[in-house]
Amino acid sequence: MAVGSQNRSLLAGFRDYLKIEKGLSQLTVAAYTQDIGQFSAFLNQRKKTLVVSRRDDVRDFLDSLFAQRIDGRSAARKLSALRQFYKYLLLDRHIKHDPTLNIESPKQWKVLPKALTTQEISSMLAPVTVATGKIQAALALRERAILEVFYAGGMRVSEIVDAKLEDLKLDLGYILVRGKGDKERIVPLGTKAIQTLREFLSIARPILAGEKTSPQVFIGRGRPRISRQRVWQMVKAASLRAGRKASPHMLRHSCATHMVGNGADLRTVQTILGHADISTTQVYTHVALDRLKNVYKQHHPRARSRAASFPKASNG
Repeated sequence: MAVGSQNRSLLAGFRDYLKIEKGLSQLTVAAYTQDIGQFSAFLNQRKKTLVVSRRDDVRDFLDSLFAQRIDGRSAARKLSALRQFYKYLLLDRHIKHDPTLNIESPKQWKVLPKALTTQEISSMLAPVTVATGKIQAALALRERAILEVFYAGGMRVSEIVDAKLEDLKLDLGYILVRGKGDKERIVPLGTKAIQTLREFLSIARPILAGEKTSPQVFIGRGRPRISRQRVWQMVKAASLRAGRKASPHMLRHSCATHMVGNGADLRTVQTILGHADISTTQVYTHVALDRLKNVYKQHHPRARSRAASFPKASNG
């Protein structure tokens, strides 16, 4: 079997494994497939199949990613996909040795994701004056509601797009979120997000829906749901108004960073963000350590910059 054909066959089996046995969402399966496909293309240049790749191939692939200026988080995700793929090949006895074994994560992957300042967030979430007209006003209110929910709950784009009306528990102050692997979690919403959501649901959403019905919270104009691309566009536009180019992921990281910076424990942040493993949340550890050091400096008498003064001893 030709190199390309064998790799495509292995990828097809891996996709079925992720969907059927692991129960992962279509979006996650597509992301894994894309990452493995990129590694497969890299191996094709070396006239190698996925089953004969070695540790040096994986390392060289990762080095090529950094040479292309791909950020550490993306490279880490691709390595994670490769680990899952070769675990699958081991289980199905296609290989005897895992080429991803003992490959350490570069230090770049542990850098705290970029976050906005609280002032930048406030500028992004500030109401925008729009041209007169019910449709434009409704779209502006929808945008503000989405941004408020993003920052309040640290949600992913897919979770915003997939949010259903039945998931909103505004009287109780939270939304039920279905995250990766269709796992459910309760995400608290702050007062401002709840107020903006109520306003959107009562005023703007009926205007956008028209005669149509939809179970989704956020809908397009006359469409049953808003697209992922539109969400990215509105976040980018709102951030540029605040003087900073941002992505939905930056709003998610800003939520976590600001919570930890204000004293939230990592377990709580892990639950809110929907991280399966606490190690993912530990990227925010140094924010907590910074706060710890600041509190220490403020309250410990021997940590202050100026030496504590003591009464002079008498000569008598």
